[in-house]
Amino acid sequence: MKTKNVLLAFAVVGLVGFTSCKEEQKEVETVTEEVAQNVEQVVEEVQDTPNIVGVAAGNDSFSTLVAAVKAAELVETLSIEGPFTVFAPTNDAFNALPEGTVPTLLEAENKGELTSILTYHVVSGNFDAASVIQAVKDNNGTFTVKTVQGQDLSIMVVDGKVMLQDANGNKSTVVIADVKASNGTIHAIDSVIMPKE
Repeated sequence: MKTKNVLLAFAVVGLVGFTSCKEEQKEVETVTEEVAQNVEQVVEEVQDTPNIVGVAAGNDSFSTLVAAVKAAELVETLSIEGPFTVFAPTNDAFNALPEGTVPTLLEAENKGELTSILTYHVVSGNFDAASVIQAVKDNNGTFTVKTVQGQDLSIMVVDGKVMLQDANGNKSTVVIADVKASNGTIHAIDSVIMPKE
């Protein structure tokens, strides 16, 4: 009788343990499935976000920039993984250049100069507005970055606005910040900045 009770007790414990394990396994499977779905969603979102060239091409305000990028044969360069931060002149910024400048730059014989100007607007790394402003604060009001073109670009904050100063002392203001792309960030600027010749 005693042996029967002991066996019965073991059977109950085993059953409870088995049920408990089954429930834990079910919980683990549920959590695993949720994590997998979240990862899948993030991957889909990243895949759905176009790269820098795709974002610019999808915005009418950057049509001149896109034409210039194509003429300079930089589409492939700005489509790779990066990341890059692009200070992208709007159409109005290009229109503010002296008359005839843009058509001249788009001519095949001026590809080298155009490439130099465009890559002067690109910085390696992914710098959103918050990190740019923090870098300016950390560097006593002026943050200097090396562009992909090779020359330096100065960044400052004036009256709460992020401003760029090119190698010639000309200034440009960020008018739209933090446009996200799959391979970096775009900040729209109101004038074309120029490297030193």
